[in-house]
Amino acid sequence: MAAARDLYEVLGVSRDASPDEIRRAYRRLAREHHPDVSADPAGEERFKEVVGAYEILSDPAKRQQYDAFGNAGGPGAGFADVQDIFDLFFGAGGFPGGGQRRRGTRGRARRGDDLGVRLTLSFTEAMFGARRELDIDRLVVCETCGGNGAAPGTAPVACGTCGGVGEVQSVRRSVFGTVMTAAACSTCGGTGTQILDPCETCGGRGRRREPATVAIDVPAGVADGMELRVAGNGHAGVAGGPAGDLFASLSVEPSAEFDRRGQDLHTVLDITMTQAALGADVTVTGADGPERIRVDPGTESGTVLRVKGKGVPNLNRRGRGDLYVTLHVVTARELSNEQRALLEQLAEMRGEERGPTQGRLRRPEF
Repeated sequence: MAAARDLYEVLGVSRDASPDEIRRAYRRLAREHHPDVSADPAGEERFKEVVGAYEILSDPAKRQQYDAFGNAGGPGAGFADVQDIFDLFFGAGGFPGGGQRRRGTRGRARRGDDLGVRLTLSFTEAMFGARRELDIDRLVVCETCGGNGAAPGTAPVACGTCGGVGEVQSVRRSVFGTVMTAAACSTCGGTGTQILDPCETCGGRGRRREPATVAIDVPAGVADGMELRVAGNGHAGVAGGPAGDLFASLSVEPSAEFDRRGQDLHTVLDITMTQAALGADVTVTGADGPERIRVDPGTESGTVLRVKGKGVPNLNRRGRGDLYVTLHVVTARELSNEQRALLEQLAEMRGEERGPTQGRLRRPEF
């Protein structure tokens, strides 16, 4: 196997040539070997070599890399041809003149598109998790043609326009010299293949739309606005490519009893004047079920009690937030004569005057 030609040799310049010398050599050789000018059958391949060599040596960073690793006597000496050198800098098939070496590297296969749905959860489902089933409409692989889009007994063929490369090359002249560009083939859409006899079931697309039911396991502790990913449940890929993913955007219904703040829950508990004054054990219905709340004697309205570990489970890890209960003392409005008499007697015993009194303000505590 012959070693690759040195890129400086391709342009006919020395290794210490200046950028102007490299530019002049490229312009001269490009005009000499351009396919529209040269009658030599090997002129096209020579033209591709010249263009590729100039693409590397005209870029200071690429030239430095080539000098260090791509010269014939260094680590790059094992290259089979100049195209291998171009692949090092531009990736496999990155040089527009790759021709037969690039054919089929793009292929028709590509990943399917992702599918997005909206999933509404109750407050309890978001807290403790749930298994839900979603009805979706997605593209699946056509069973008739197996996904290749061709009628049974036939197969896709190489595109007649681009020869199976997937790109169409063009050469134009500019003030900087001759420039070769490549664009996706309009005939095959860049796939490199054509379907002459399309499948009747899918119309040559290789996929067809079909309803499906997908089960989603919602973990405990999710919140409104989060997104769950179900791998491989999106639209089927093209020509054997992998399927896309299903993304479920979560919408959590609010709770009538609790306000969620991160992993903590906040709620308000109404208690009576006598419960606040004398103290009481109050049973309330929490997120997990009945919870016993201890109200100490002399509790003021606005007091916040913490119930540890009764908040929202931490997502994908152990532990839970806390439950915070704000006590609200409710003033009795409708009193019987007997109740009113008792309160009046209490006020008298405490020396509390019912008429106009001199109140005292104090600074609030936050």
